[in-house]
Amino acid sequence: MFSLLLLFKSSILQNKKSHPSALNEKAGIAPPETTSLTSIGTIQHFRKIQPSATALVEGILAGNITALSRAITLVESTNNNHLSKANEVINACLPHSGKSMRIGITGVPGVGKSTFIEAFGKFLTNQGKKVAVLAVDPSSTISHGSILGDKTRMEELVKDKNAYIRPSASGETLGGVARKTRETITLCEACGFDTIIIETVGVGQSETAVHSMVDFFLLLKIAGAGDELQGIKRGIMEMADAIVINKADGDNIKKAQFAKMEFNRALHLFPAKKSGWIPKTSTCSAITQEGIPVVWEIIQKFLALTKENQSFFEKRKEQNQYWMLETINEQLKINFYNQHEIQNLLEPTKKAVQNNEISPFAAAQKLLKLYQNSKNNPQNTD
Repeated sequence: MFSLLLLFKSSILQNKKSHPSALNEKAGIAPPETTSLTSIGTIQHFRKIQPSATALVEGILAGNITALSRAITLVESTNNNHLSKANEVINACLPHSGKSMRIGITGVPGVGKSTFIEAFGKFLTNQGKKVAVLAVDPSSTISHGSILGDKTRMEELVKDKNAYIRPSASGETLGGVARKTRETITLCEACGFDTIIIETVGVGQSETAVHSMVDFFLLLKIAGAGDELQGIKRGIMEMADAIVINKADGDNIKKAQFAKMEFNRALHLFPAKKSGWIPKTSTCSAITQEGIPVVWEIIQKFLALTKENQSFFEKRKEQNQYWMLETINEQLKINFYNQHEIQNLLEPTKKAVQNNEISPFAAAQKLLKLYQNSKNNPQNTD
């Protein structure tokens, strides 16, 4: 009997092996390779090939976005070896620039700058404009990194063939603009963009540099956020050519209208602008697009007035002079820190200052004197 049971069990096991259960997991099909090593190698090969300054200029003038992006990266580089090539590109593009409308947009964090710019940019491209958005993201003072997430926020505008969005890190630059934003404007204009929008990192006491590179300065505000009193203070309000209260939708419409009246009264406290332009106030909703055309009408009126009385062109001349001096200051700073003897002495001097062995002012004078002596005696430098 026991032997018969063993035989029966053996036959059942054999039957299972020859006819496996439908519940058994079958061997799957290996997924295809999602990347091609050949394609990766080709891309890496061409990335290593640096186009000449002439090739970059030809691409920019032909409206090639890739050439424009590579040129901006070259201009933003802090590598001294890239400086002469970047200057060559900028100088070649300069005669083809200056024909755009430059609009600076600023506002406190959370005011909806990116959402407004996307709605405004789409409105302009629908009008046949070519729009370049230079979005400046704040850099961390600790890690020195920057998110550069503006393309993600402007998911509709980034797909528009008549729009170009270039995020840049502010770096150590005060004023809410990147160090090379002014040169980037020149390259974008040469590439055929007739409307340049510069988005800054947010309103602050030192955020005024953007005013020195744009034709029209737009200040975005929101109602009910407790910033009306801050807005009445001098500084950023004096520079604004228009104040637009964003998020004027839903239950916030009445609050936005009230804030508009408050800011309109505050503008009368400030001295008249040299251009003769009287700053305007308006409300809009970047979500519903309500009020967006009104903002463009205000800008068009500003443009007509300032070009008629020549203040538009005078302001640009003053801006060119300002940025010449700023470039000199920036280059002197770069040259100072790249000087070999300064690099060798900087860390020990910083430690001496920390240990109160020398005052910060005496230490600075010591380093500056060393730099001047090194410049006067080039044989002492590397």
